[in-house]
Amino acid sequence: MKILAIESSCDETAAAVVEDGRRILSNVVSTQIEIHAKWGGVVPELASRRHLESIGPVVDEALKVAEVAVDSLDAVAVTYGPGLVGSLLVGLEYAKALAWAHAKPLVPVHHIAGHIHAPFLAFDHIPLPTIALVVSGGHTSLFLMKELGVYELLSRTRDDAAGEAYDKVAKLLGLGYPGGPIVDKLAATGRDDAVFFKMAKMSDGKPDFSFSGLKTAVLQHVKKHSIAQVASPAAVPDDVRDLLASFQKAVVTALLRRLKDAVERHRPASVILTGGVAANSRLRKDAQAMMSAMSVPLFVPPLHLTTDNAAMIGAAGAVAFDRGIRAGSNLEAEPFAAIGV
Repeated sequence: MKILAIESSCDETAAAVVEDGRRILSNVVSTQIEIHAKWGGVVPELASRRHLESIGPVVDEALKVAEVAVDSLDAVAVTYGPGLVGSLLVGLEYAKALAWAHAKPLVPVHHIAGHIHAPFLAFDHIPLPTIALVVSGGHTSLFLMKELGVYELLSRTRDDAAGEAYDKVAKLLGLGYPGGPIVDKLAATGRDDAVFFKMAKMSDGKPDFSFSGLKTAVLQHVKKHSIAQVASPAAVPDDVRDLLASFQKAVVTALLRRLKDAVERHRPASVILTGGVAANSRLRKDAQAMMSAMSVPLFVPPLHLTTDNAAMIGAAGAVAFDRGIRAGSNLEAEPFAAIGV
């Protein structure tokens, strides 16, 4: 079974051809980082315009690399949400038109489901049930998956996603966009005990995440200690490195504390760490150490499958296809689409 998958939920225009939900025949991504870097974050209008320019060539390239004709496809899978509505519409309408013109089934895929299934492209066997920690610029959630394609939401962020906090802290200190890789690199050279940040607790006792308070605490620390924006990435002062190391420690501690609680409660056969922030070196290292101590296998996709891509949509799309999930021409973009509720 060959599926053409399309992803355009934020600032990456992506298309891939995936065979049997496991084998990547092509995985083409057109990034917009340079466009949005000078603004310190994604500008929705600019993102949707670039998607319009890129979607056709990206899909054509994915089919060419895979050496697959549209008529030989079994289905077209597409991200319908969540994400930026203007960005979502570009990929969604292109997929709908392509599926209609070639009489192919259209499979709707939730963006987070794509992240959950990304590791299945890299590992032959991931035992179920599994708990998936999905951490990115727009999402921070924990899911229990007892069978493929069935997701139970365990925890979510009440405000900012972890990746968003990284970007905002990087922007505050003049480090550029995207902030995750920059903060990760600089944090490795700082003292993570230099600044103490409290972990947020929910007043209703639910095991959810919250990073807005941490972001505010960093801002207050910067103001209190008169820390200036970094003039050059090549000359970052020690107090900034220490602040970043302490911030990163707080984020990773919050993520893994919730993960540990979920593993102890649900006793899964495996754990998945996925999403853009899963590329963070400290998170990967500390998660591996914790899961090893708990004797639970951890599965983390390779770096090129942690960030937004269409291969993961193809993997999730194959599962949805096998479950009989289809959509018609009335499929709409859902910028706030829920999953596992």
